[in-house]
Amino acid sequence: MLTIKILGAGCQNCQTLAALTKHAVEYLEIDATIEKVTDREEIGKYKILATPGLVINEKVVSAGRIPSEAEITTMLTSALATQ
Repeated sequence: MLTIKILGAGCQNCQTLAALTKHAVEYLEIDATIEKVTDREEIGKYKILATPGLVINEKVVSAGRIPSEAEITTMLTSALATQ
């Protein structure tokens, strides 16, 4: 099971990243939990310079941009392979 976190204040970019990530999880038919992290202190723990951020199993895989759904699918597949 993967633990996925979307880091951001809830802006449109964060919502878009969350939707793309959810779609990628459904496409891959994997077991994952997706959590939205909006608390600034909690986001600060990941040491990213800009949101939205994407964290998979406590590893920051993207920050400050919206990766494509294909990129997210690749990130999720890589995370599954290293479990």
